[in-house]
Amino acid sequence: MILVTGATGNIGSALLRELHLAGAAPVRGLTRDVRRASFPEGIAVVEGDLAQADSLKAALEGARSLFLLSGFGAEAEVLAAARRTGVEHVVLVSSITVQTHPHLPAARENQAVEKSVKDSGMAWTILRPTQFASNTLWWAQSIRDQGVVRAPYADIGLPAIHPADIAAVARVALTEPGHGGRTYALTGPERVTVRQQVAAIAAASGREVACVEIGREEAHRQMASFLGEETADAVLDLMGGDLNDELLTVHDTVLRVTGTAARSFQQWASDHGAVFR
Repeated sequence: MILVTGATGNIGSALLRELHLAGAAPVRGLTRDVRRASFPEGIAVVEGDLAQADSLKAALEGARSLFLLSGFGAEAEVLAAARRTGVEHVVLVSSITVQTHPHLPAARENQAVEKSVKDSGMAWTILRPTQFASNTLWWAQSIRDQGVVRAPYADIGLPAIHPADIAAVARVALTEPGHGGRTYALTGPERVTVRQQVAAIAAASGREVACVEIGREEAHRQMASFLGEETADAVLDLMGGDLNDELLTVHDTVLRVTGTAARSFQQWASDHGAVFR
Protein backbone atom coordinates (compact mmCIF):
# COMPACT_ATOMS: atom_id res chain seq x y z
CA MET A 1 0.00 0.00 0.00
CA ILE A 2 1.26 3.46 -0.98
CA LEU A 3 -0.12 6.42 1.00
CA VAL A 4 -0.02 9.75 -0.86
CA THR A 5 -0.40 12.82 1.34
CA GLY A 6 -1.43 16.16 -0.08
CA ALA A 7 -3.44 14.14 -2.58
CA THR A 8 -5.53 17.04 -3.88
CA GLY A 9 -2.56 19.40 -4.33
CA ASN A 10 -0.48 20.16 -7.42
CA ILE A 11 2.01 17.35 -6.79
CA GLY A 12 -0.19 14.83 -5.01
CA SER A 13 -2.97 14.85 -7.61
CA ALA A 14 -0.42 14.39 -10.39
CA LEU A 15 1.23 11.56 -8.44
CA LEU A 16 -2.08 9.74 -8.06
CA ARG A 17 -2.55 9.92 -11.83
CA GLU A 18 1.02 8.65 -12.35
CA LEU A 19 0.49 5.72 -10.01
CA HIS A 20 -2.89 4.92 -11.54
CA LEU A 21 -1.51 4.91 -15.11
CA ALA A 22 1.46 2.82 -13.98
CA GLY A 23 -0.89 0.24 -12.50
CA ALA A 24 0.60 0.62 -9.04
CA ALA A 25 -1.67 -0.92 -6.47
CA PRO A 26 -2.98 -0.48 -3.94
CA VAL A 27 -2.82 3.29 -3.52
CA ARG A 28 -4.48 5.50 -0.92
CA GLY A 29 -4.88 9.29 -1.12
CA LEU A 30 -4.99 11.47 1.99
CA THR A 31 -7.18 14.56 2.10
CA ARG A 32 -8.55 16.77 4.84
CA ASP A 33 -12.06 16.61 3.34
CA VAL A 34 -13.13 13.43 1.56
CA ARG A 35 -16.33 15.11 0.38
CA ARG A 36 -14.37 17.46 -1.87
CA ALA A 37 -11.85 14.92 -3.18
CA SER A 38 -12.00 13.38 -6.64
CA PHE A 39 -9.42 10.66 -7.32
CA PRO A 40 -8.80 8.28 -10.23
CA GLU A 41 -10.82 5.08 -10.19
CA GLY A 42 -9.31 2.50 -7.88
CA ILE A 43 -7.59 5.03 -5.59
CA ALA A 44 -8.84 4.74 -2.02
CA VAL A 45 -9.73 8.01 -0.29
CA VAL A 46 -8.93 8.54 3.38
CA GLU A 47 -9.35 11.60 5.60
CA GLY A 48 -6.66 13.06 7.81
CA ASP A 49 -4.62 16.18 8.54
CA LEU A 50 -0.81 16.24 8.29
CA ALA A 51 -0.74 18.90 10.99
CA GLN A 52 -2.34 16.41 13.41
CA ALA A 53 -0.47 13.10 13.41
CA ASP A 54 -3.16 11.45 15.55
CA SER A 55 -5.63 11.85 12.68
CA LEU A 56 -3.55 9.60 10.39
CA LYS A 57 -4.00 6.28 12.16
CA ALA A 58 -6.50 4.89 9.65
CA ALA A 59 -4.58 6.33 6.70
CA LEU A 60 -1.31 4.70 7.74
CA GLU A 61 -2.79 1.30 8.54
CA GLY A 62 -1.34 -1.21 6.08
CA ALA A 63 0.81 1.34 4.25
CA ARG A 64 4.34 0.29 3.32
CA SER A 65 5.36 3.43 1.39
CA LEU A 66 4.62 7.06 2.26
CA PHE A 67 4.74 10.15 0.07
CA LEU A 68 5.16 13.05 2.49
CA LEU A 69 5.08 16.81 2.02
CA SER A 70 7.20 19.00 4.28
CA GLY A 71 5.90 22.17 5.86
CA PHE A 72 2.91 21.14 7.97
CA GLY A 73 4.68 21.23 11.32
CA ALA A 74 4.04 17.73 12.65
CA GLU A 75 6.43 15.77 10.44
CA ALA A 76 8.37 14.18 13.33
CA GLU A 77 5.15 12.84 14.84
CA VAL A 78 3.88 11.65 11.44
CA LEU A 79 7.16 9.81 10.82
CA ALA A 80 7.03 8.17 14.25
CA ALA A 81 3.46 7.04 13.60
CA ALA A 82 4.45 5.76 10.15
CA ARG A 83 7.24 3.64 11.56
CA ARG A 84 5.00 2.22 14.29
CA THR A 85 2.42 1.10 11.71
CA GLY A 86 4.98 -0.60 9.47
CA VAL A 87 5.86 1.96 6.77
CA GLU A 88 9.17 0.95 5.20
CA HIS A 89 9.99 3.77 2.77
CA VAL A 90 9.33 7.52 2.85
CA VAL A 91 9.59 9.82 -0.17
CA LEU A 92 9.80 13.39 1.15
CA VAL A 93 9.25 16.60 -0.82
CA SER A 94 11.64 19.14 0.66
CA SER A 95 13.10 22.17 -1.16
CA ILE A 96 16.18 23.05 -3.16
CA THR A 97 16.64 25.99 -0.79
CA VAL A 98 18.27 23.51 1.62
CA GLN A 99 21.15 23.61 -0.89
CA THR A 100 20.87 27.13 -2.26
CA HIS A 101 19.81 29.27 0.73
CA PRO A 102 20.25 27.20 3.90
CA HIS A 103 20.17 30.37 6.04
CA LEU A 104 16.51 31.09 5.26
CA PRO A 105 14.01 30.08 7.98
CA ALA A 106 11.96 27.84 5.67
CA ALA A 107 15.14 26.12 4.46
CA ARG A 108 16.19 25.43 8.04
CA GLU A 109 12.76 23.94 8.72
CA ASN A 110 13.04 21.70 5.65
CA GLN A 111 16.54 20.68 6.71
CA ALA A 112 15.17 19.65 10.11
CA VAL A 113 12.45 17.54 8.46
CA GLU A 114 15.05 15.90 6.21
CA LYS A 115 17.04 14.98 9.31
CA SER A 116 13.94 13.50 10.92
CA VAL A 117 13.39 11.35 7.83
CA LYS A 118 16.99 10.16 7.79
CA ASP A 119 16.85 9.37 11.50
CA SER A 120 13.47 7.64 11.32
CA GLY A 121 14.76 4.11 10.83
CA MET A 122 12.85 3.82 7.55
CA ALA A 123 14.30 3.86 4.05
CA TRP A 124 14.06 7.33 2.52
CA THR A 125 14.27 9.34 -0.69
CA ILE A 126 14.38 13.14 -0.57
CA LEU A 127 13.19 15.36 -3.41
CA ARG A 128 14.40 18.97 -3.51
CA PRO A 129 12.47 20.87 -6.18
CA THR A 130 13.17 24.45 -7.18
CA GLN A 131 10.37 26.99 -7.57
CA PHE A 132 7.17 25.55 -9.07
CA ALA A 133 5.83 26.65 -12.45
CA SER A 134 2.46 26.69 -10.70
CA ASN A 135 3.57 29.64 -8.55
CA THR A 136 2.47 31.79 -11.47
CA LEU A 137 -1.12 31.04 -10.49
CA TRP A 138 -0.58 34.00 -8.14
CA TRP A 139 -0.98 36.13 -11.26
CA ALA A 140 -4.27 34.63 -12.39
CA GLN A 141 -6.64 37.24 -11.01
CA SER A 142 -4.53 40.16 -12.21
CA ILE A 143 -4.34 38.63 -15.68
CA ARG A 144 -8.07 37.95 -15.83
CA ASP A 145 -9.11 41.33 -14.43
CA GLN A 146 -6.46 43.65 -15.88
CA GLY A 147 -4.44 41.73 -18.47
CA VAL A 148 -1.22 42.56 -16.64
CA VAL A 149 1.45 40.97 -14.45
CA ARG A 150 3.41 43.23 -12.12
CA ALA A 151 6.50 41.45 -10.82
CA PRO A 152 10.12 42.09 -9.78
CA TYR A 153 13.23 40.68 -11.47
CA ALA A 154 11.37 40.29 -14.78
CA ASP A 155 14.45 39.34 -16.78
CA ILE A 156 16.12 36.87 -14.40
CA GLY A 157 15.75 33.29 -15.58
CA LEU A 158 15.27 30.43 -13.11
CA PRO A 159 14.66 26.75 -13.92
CA ALA A 160 11.07 26.47 -12.66
CA ILE A 161 9.70 22.93 -12.50
CA HIS A 162 6.34 21.54 -13.59
CA PRO A 163 4.78 19.89 -10.50
CA ALA A 164 3.95 16.85 -12.63
CA ASP A 165 7.68 16.21 -12.99
CA ILE A 166 8.08 16.12 -9.21
CA ALA A 167 5.26 13.59 -9.21
CA ALA A 168 6.94 11.57 -11.95
CA VAL A 169 10.16 11.29 -9.95
CA ALA A 170 8.19 10.43 -6.81
CA ARG A 171 6.33 7.66 -8.66
CA VAL A 172 9.60 6.07 -9.74
CA ALA A 173 11.06 6.36 -6.22
CA LEU A 174 7.94 4.78 -4.72
CA THR A 175 7.62 1.89 -7.15
CA GLU A 176 11.11 1.01 -8.39
CA PRO A 177 14.23 -0.14 -6.54
CA GLY A 178 17.47 1.80 -6.25
CA HIS A 179 16.26 5.11 -4.87
CA GLY A 180 16.66 4.57 -1.14
CA GLY A 181 19.11 6.92 0.53
CA ARG A 182 19.10 9.27 -2.46
CA THR A 183 18.57 13.04 -2.51
CA TYR A 184 17.43 14.50 -5.82
CA ALA A 185 17.62 18.17 -6.84
CA LEU A 186 14.77 18.78 -9.28
CA THR A 187 14.45 21.59 -11.82
CA GLY A 188 12.85 22.27 -15.15
CA PRO A 189 14.82 21.79 -18.41
CA GLU A 190 15.88 25.42 -18.81
CA ARG A 191 15.89 28.81 -17.18
CA VAL A 192 12.80 30.90 -17.85
CA THR A 193 12.30 34.57 -16.99
CA VAL A 194 9.15 36.20 -15.64
CA ARG A 195 8.77 37.98 -18.97
CA GLN A 196 8.98 34.66 -20.82
CA GLN A 197 6.48 33.09 -18.42
CA VAL A 198 4.02 35.91 -19.05
CA ALA A 199 4.44 35.50 -22.82
CA ALA A 200 3.82 31.74 -22.53
CA ILE A 201 0.68 32.30 -20.45
CA ALA A 202 -0.56 34.90 -22.94
CA ALA A 203 -0.09 32.45 -25.81
CA ALA A 204 -1.75 29.60 -23.92
CA SER A 205 -4.72 31.67 -22.76
CA GLY A 206 -5.22 33.43 -26.07
CA ARG A 207 -5.18 36.92 -24.62
CA GLU A 208 -2.84 39.87 -24.43
CA VAL A 209 -0.94 40.12 -21.16
CA ALA A 210 1.48 42.93 -20.31
CA CYS A 211 4.51 42.37 -18.09
CA VAL A 212 5.36 45.35 -15.89
CA GLU A 213 8.53 45.14 -13.84
CA ILE A 214 8.27 46.59 -10.33
CA GLY A 215 10.91 47.19 -7.67
CA ARG A 216 11.59 44.99 -4.69
CA GLU A 217 10.07 47.43 -2.23
CA GLU A 218 6.72 47.50 -4.02
CA ALA A 219 6.76 43.72 -4.48
CA HIS A 220 7.51 43.27 -0.79
CA ARG A 221 4.55 45.44 0.23
CA GLN A 222 2.23 43.33 -1.92
CA MET A 223 3.58 39.96 -0.77
CA ALA A 224 3.86 40.84 2.91
CA SER A 225 0.11 41.46 3.04
CA PHE A 226 -0.57 37.73 2.64
CA LEU A 227 2.81 36.04 3.27
CA GLY A 228 4.16 38.10 6.15
CA GLU A 229 7.30 40.25 6.23
CA GLU A 230 9.90 37.51 6.70
CA THR A 231 8.45 35.09 4.14
CA ALA A 232 8.05 37.88 1.59
CA ASP A 233 11.74 38.74 1.97
CA ALA A 234 12.71 35.10 1.51
CA VAL A 235 10.53 34.68 -1.58
CA LEU A 236 11.99 37.80 -3.16
CA ASP A 237 15.52 36.53 -2.51
CA LEU A 238 14.62 33.31 -4.30
CA MET A 239 12.98 35.15 -7.20
CA GLY A 240 16.21 36.98 -8.00
CA GLY A 241 17.24 39.15 -5.09
CA ASP A 242 19.91 36.74 -3.83
CA LEU A 243 21.18 34.70 -6.77
CA ASN A 244 23.88 32.05 -6.63
CA ASP A 245 25.12 29.40 -9.03
CA GLU A 246 23.21 26.60 -7.32
CA LEU A 247 19.89 28.41 -7.65
CA LEU A 248 20.56 29.01 -11.35
CA THR A 249 21.71 25.46 -12.13
CA VAL A 250 19.59 23.33 -14.45
CA HIS A 251 19.61 19.70 -13.28
CA ASP A 252 18.81 16.74 -15.53
CA THR A 253 17.49 14.65 -12.63
CA VAL A 254 14.00 14.24 -14.06
CA LEU A 255 15.41 12.73 -17.24
CA ARG A 256 17.88 10.51 -15.38
CA VAL A 257 15.31 9.13 -12.95
CA THR A 258 12.23 8.82 -15.19
CA GLY A 259 13.76 8.43 -18.65
CA THR A 260 11.66 11.37 -19.90
CA ALA A 261 12.85 14.96 -20.21
CA ALA A 262 11.43 17.52 -17.79
CA ARG A 263 8.45 19.50 -19.06
CA SER A 264 8.99 23.10 -20.14
CA PHE A 265 7.21 26.09 -18.66
CA GLN A 266 5.43 26.42 -21.99
CA GLN A 267 3.97 22.97 -21.38
CA TRP A 268 2.75 24.00 -17.94
CA ALA A 269 1.15 27.13 -19.42
CA SER A 270 -0.52 25.05 -22.12
CA ASP A 271 -1.86 22.67 -19.49
CA HIS A 272 -3.36 25.53 -17.44
CA GLY A 273 -4.19 28.26 -19.96
CA ALA A 274 -7.89 28.18 -19.12
CA VAL A 275 -7.18 29.38 -15.57
CA PHE A 276 -5.98 32.73 -16.92
CA ARG A 277 -8.83 33.45 -19.34
